[in-house]
Parts: sequence; C-alpha cells; structure tokens
Amino acid sequence: MSDPVYISGSPDSSEVNLQAELTPQQIVAELDRYIVGQDRGKRAVAIALRNRWRRQRVQGPLRDEIMPNNIIMIGPTGVGKTEIARRLAALAGAPFLKVEASKYTEVGYVGRDVESMVRDLIDLSVAMVKRERAGKVAEKASALADERVLDLLLPPLPRRTARQGAAEAPDHDALAKWERTREKLRAQLQQNLLDDKQVELEASAPRFPVVEVLSPAGIEDLGVNVQEMFSSMMPKKPKRRKVSVADARRILAAEEIDKLVDMDDCVTQAISLVENSGIIFIDELDKIAADRSKSSSGPDVSREGVQRDILPIIEGTSIMTRYGMVKTDHILFIAAGAFHIAKPSDLIPELQGRFPIRVELDSLTAADFVRILTEPQNALIKQYKALLATEKIEVEFTPEAIDEVAQTAQLVNERTENIGARRLHTIMTTLLEDLMFRAPSQKTRKVVFDRRDVQKALRDIVDDEDLSRYIL
Repeated sequence: MSDPVYISGSPDSSEVNLQAELTPQQIVAELDRYIVGQDRGKRAVAIALRNRWRRQRVQGPLRDEIMPNNIIMIGPTGVGKTEIARRLAALAGAPFLKVEASKYTEVGYVGRDVESMVRDLIDLSVAMVKRERAGKVAEKASALADERVLDLLLPPLPRRTARQGAAEAPDHDALAKWERTREKLRAQLQQNLLDDKQVELEASAPRFPVVEVLSPAGIEDLGVNVQEMFSSMMPKKPKRRKVSVADARRILAAEEIDKLVDMDDCVTQAISLVENSGIIFIDELDKIAADRSKSSSGPDVSREGVQRDILPIIEGTSIMTRYGMVKTDHILFIAAGAFHIAKPSDLIPELQGRFPIRVELDSLTAADFVRILTEPQNALIKQYKALLATEKIEVEFTPEAIDEVAQTAQLVNERTENIGARRLHTIMTTLLEDLMFRAPSQKTRKVVFDRRDVQKALRDIVDDEDLSRYIL
C-alpha cells in the first residue's frame, strides 16, 4: 500500500485522503489479508469508513449534521476486535488511539480523566502530520545538513580587510584551492568515508537540567507541557561537543527539518485530521457497564459516572488541548467488549444510543486457527520461519502439524479461559522453545515438524489440566 495522503486544512481542501477512497469491498479485502473470518465486523467498519469519505463530499451545511455511526463489537477476547480497528486506521491513514475504558474514572476520583483520550489523539495526530511533512523535506534537510558539516570540516576562507577598512574577497588561487578541497570532502561525505571523523558541533541545550515533575493523577490532562513552558522561558545556552560526522549529519538534519516544517500549519492540519478522520477504539467497554437489575451502589456508581463522562465526548463537544480546542462531533468511536457478565443493555440508555451499530463477532474454531496460522500476511508460522531464518535454519510444518496445533488451541480454550487466537502465540512459543534456544549452535539446518512432534512437545502439558492452565 502507498503512504496515506492526509487531509490538509479543512474538509473542503483539494487534498484528500486517497486511502479513504477505497470501496467497502476493497476495505474488506485489505482486512482479509490480516484477519481471518469476522465478515460482519469487517463489513460494519468498512461501511463506517466509507461513510466518512462520503460525508466530506456532501456540500453545504448538511455535512455538519451527518454524524458517524459508532460501532460496538461484541465477542470474546482474541477474536480480532482490536485488530480490525487497528488495521482500519492504517487503511484510513487516520489518527487512531486505543484506550481501555476500565482505566478511566469519574470526575472527582483519582485516575485518568476521560477527556485525556482526545488529548492523546491530537498528540498522535500532530506527530503523524509532522512525520509526514518531515519525510517531504528530508532530502532538502539532508543537503543543508551536509553543507553545515562541510563548514565544520573545512571552514569558509576568512575575508581579508583592506586598508580602507572594507572586506575583500580571498585571492583567486586560494579560493580555487578551497573549492577543490571542499568538493573532494563532499564526495567523501556522500560515500560515508568520513563517518568516524570527529567534528566539534554547537547545539542549543537548556540552561537547566531536565527534571521530571511528579504531579497528582490527572494533571497531565490540563494540556500543559511543563518542560516546554520552562524551556521557552529560560534562554538556551549554546553547548559545544565533539561528535562523529555521522552523528553530526543526523543532528543537523533534524535541526534543518525543524526549520523547514511549519509547526503551526502542522497543528492546523492535525486538528482537522482528528476532527474529520480520527478514530478512538474503546476496549473493555463491558467493564464499565453496571448491572442495572441491582441497586446502584459502590463501584457500580463509579462505572455509571465514567459512562456519563464519556457520553458528551461521543455525542460531540469541544475539548481544550495544548493545541487549542478540538471538536469531537465527527470522531468515529469503535467500542468493544466480551460482555460475558454485563450486556450492552446494561449501559446507560444515552450511551447505548450513541452506538447504533452492534456487531457480534464469532468465536474461533480449530478450522479458523489453521487459517490464522497460515493465511494472513503476518501469520504466526511465517513470523517464526522468518525469525529462525536469521539463524540460517529452515523450518517447515506439515499440514498435520498445523492441524494438531489448531486442535490443541481449541482444546485448551475449552478447558480453561477462552482467549481466542492469542492461545496460538502461547502454544507456538512452547512448541518452538527448545529450537529457539538451541538455534545458534544447531547443526541441522532444516527442521520439519509433523503431528507426532507437536503431540510429543505438548502432550504432557495438555493432558495435565492444571499444568496447561499455567503454561498454555
């Protein structure tokens, strides 16, 4: 996939997010490359993403009235809820933040304020836009940095002072010799032949050492960067230090990028990107759902308080951040939870209404595990093959071995806690532990796993239910 093109300025901008022009069918096809099954979840998020693209093309005041269709994904852990949202954000080229609802507390209690999720999202967006802008000017910044390094290696010729007091240019022969030397150094610099040479570099440094400020929980949500505030108040003291040419090029290139990138424009674009394309994934939503059949008391009161604090953010409000006000009206919220004990209907009615789309994801079977191990672009077996290939060891799994791993994952999930596809990570790590340990000194360069090898490595653990509960 090509790099995302960000929306610049306002939604009316001619620069559009090319990634968001994918049709729902194309979005699902891209998600299929990494996620097995869960077609209903993929369709829901694909339509939600396409609707954002459609909204930005609606003309007139009606565009502001079109609200995102927020989604609740319901299903046990490890079935792909988080992965769907994460891959969707990558497709959209949009700022994406994953938060856990259980980490927030009601206003007035010790803990994180729910508004901090918006502040975190804008921080991510600014960094995202700055990184994209930096990439565009990297070549120019590198060239300017090289000129500064050449000045350190070969300072410009001093200008002579005439009797009348005016400065005169260096004589022609000295200038020609200096230019030839500089061109030789430039060629050596571009060939990295001078990387280890030491130069003295002057860099700005704070007059006072950086200190970590310990503050009450939640004060970071004020959007005030204490270190930035003090560094702007205190004059910076130039500091000279010796570094290698390679380090000098890197340091100076970063300085030149900071000069070339307009941070005010970055912030404007980042805010627009959050307001029109931002995605917040709220995991563990079921953890703040109180059982409404019981009287509200104790922790249930706090859970309902968190829901009421989250509600205005999802409904649409303005949040003060260090970069200014950010409107949340058109941020897409995707929530997820297992909802084993609580139910979506246990959420306060107002919050339920802000998540009009509910998708129940399927539990994974042994057949799904086989596909997860082999089909996705980032399949576990492909990952382990690549890891062991760095030790010049070729690993193969027969179809029977893969089937045995999948059957084992399903069996352990049924006996103990069902953690879905995450069980495969544990089983594969246990299966390959000995090989991964011996790999550097392993003489056999090709290792083939069949069903018997998998059974031998895992039999004792699987047969002992108490042992499998701890190890797998």
